[in-house]
Amino acid sequence: MKKLYKSRSNKKISGICAGIAEYLDVDPTIIRLIFAIGILFGGAGLWAYIICALIIPDEPVNNEY
Repeated sequence: MKKLYKSRSNKKISGICAGIAEYLDVDPTIIRLIFAIGILFGGAGLWAYIICALIIPDEPVNNEY
């Protein structure tokens, strides 16, 4: 069973986009672009990123899911 975590290995700020990309099995750049577009058009992307950073747990160190 897959779980959503913030990425420790492929992060730029807090690992949110890379974690979501790993969960959805897509390229992290696509998720980063979606958040950037959301920030440019009304700022909803910024709020979504902040909420995700607070809610999504960090990836476990031992990588045992």
